[in-house]
Amino acid sequence: MITKNNFTINASENTTYKADVAIAGAGISGIVAALELLESDLKVILLDRDEEHQIGGLAKESFGAMFFVDSPQQRWTGIKDSTDLALSDWLANAEFGEEDVWPRKWAEFYVNNCTQLGYKWLRKQGVRFLPVVNWIERPTDKKPGNSVPRFHVVWGSGKGLTATLANRLLNHRNIANLKILFRHKVTEIINEDGVITGLNGENEQTGGTFTVKADNTIIASGGICGSIEQVKANWYKPWGDPPQTILNGSHKYAEGILHEAASDIGANVTHMDKLWLYPGGVKHPNPRHPQHGLSILPCKSAIWLDSHGRRFGPEPLIAGFDARNQVETICKQDNKHSWLVMNMKIAIKELSISGAEHNPSIRDKKLFRFLKGVFFGSKGLIDDMLTNCENFITGNSVAELTEKMQALSGDINIDRQAVADAIQQFDASANPNTGTYDRQRELIRLVRKYPLDGIRTCKDQKIDDKSAYPLIAVKEHILSRKTMGGIQTNLESRVLTAVGETIPNLYAIGEAAGYGGGGLHGLRSLEGTFLGGCVISSRLAAADILNKKIH
Repeated sequence: MITKNNFTINASENTTYKADVAIAGAGISGIVAALELLESDLKVILLDRDEEHQIGGLAKESFGAMFFVDSPQQRWTGIKDSTDLALSDWLANAEFGEEDVWPRKWAEFYVNNCTQLGYKWLRKQGVRFLPVVNWIERPTDKKPGNSVPRFHVVWGSGKGLTATLANRLLNHRNIANLKILFRHKVTEIINEDGVITGLNGENEQTGGTFTVKADNTIIASGGICGSIEQVKANWYKPWGDPPQTILNGSHKYAEGILHEAASDIGANVTHMDKLWLYPGGVKHPNPRHPQHGLSILPCKSAIWLDSHGRRFGPEPLIAGFDARNQVETICKQDNKHSWLVMNMKIAIKELSISGAEHNPSIRDKKLFRFLKGVFFGSKGLIDDMLTNCENFITGNSVAELTEKMQALSGDINIDRQAVADAIQQFDASANPNTGTYDRQRELIRLVRKYPLDGIRTCKDQKIDDKSAYPLIAVKEHILSRKTMGGIQTNLESRVLTAVGETIPNLYAIGEAAGYGGGGLHGLRSLEGTFLGGCVISSRLAAADILNKKIH
């Protein structure tokens, strides 16, 4: 039974706690680690900076999907996948260097074990997945990607995923062995003669300080993408200077405090410039923290334009293919933002927003509403964005739309003729028999061969189609989301020094560890690997502490 003794905001100025294991961070990684550790008689303290009702961290806000290989869903829908194929895709996207020994080991381990240690374990915890698999980060004849669909969506979204695991944790038969300290900001890893003995920090509710003395310490504090200052400081140098405007799509407390603390005690913190950013960021209509942004999942049947309104090319940008390349292409402009142009019909059918908040049918497990959205789109979402989000504008002619684009662009000139020409060129290719060739049309027709995308993607839709008016333009900014580098770890999630030695009694899991090894993704993610990496790295840490194997 859960009691208030399990949840503490202590009023004293200085408090010392003792436990067998201290975990810094109550996101999905911390929850999974604590859940596994409670299978023993160990005393566990779980610390989190947020409020009690926000347990779950960034995962709670996420769309909630995971990368698995040769899963029951894939087999049921006739998708032929294998670990060899998946690893080939992964390595082609990662582009590991010779020095990336641990990231590559983690990548190989993830691909070979994700279904057994991730999917099957989650199913035992009561997590359910949709029966069909999404296909994102697709390959083309020019770029690698997922050769087959592998994006398994949690029924209930990230909110349902974290709620299921948190409920399992808080109703565990050994709940008496768990203490959760909310509003506790961990600032220091205690190092006594080379041995880690716990954590220090601040109680942000009372203003006091605290110490947790523990035999083992786990860092599960997320990444750095909640701090735009940190994102810019760790910007990938080949892309030039960071954009002036970067929206925050990460957790507000993902500030990298414990990355710095880990580095201070000798941990190897690596690949921090490998950030998983999204190209389609818009301002949140109801922001909960500074620069709060949403990630638009761009429509495949919309055209993507640069900051002046010129279509990207010669290879056009198109949703679902190589998000990193999209970010790179946008950031190589002088003005590092872009425009997405479509009409209402395309928007209703294809446009969506990532995360639990704007996918209520999946989040709330409303099957009829979900199926309605799949087949008929989401007019309510589009109406909401058009009314409440300043990045969305409409026009009843190309001229009116470009005039409004110019008004929103300020001193940056919109080439109105270029916008009109891009729309006309794209529309001229709509007829597959008599139309002109367009690379984007070719890719759309390829995408529609997968039945799920055939349902959700318009067929040969023109943009300047008065029956589908109004025209819509969306001004998109780069949006921070996930940190692909982190504290380097071995395959037991033990923290490593720069020379590869373990730091006694210290572990790092989830995003804090770059999802394993300090960067198991390399340059790119195949998507769905973030939540999966949290689950697997957390289970491995707990298993090592308990001196047992996981299966």
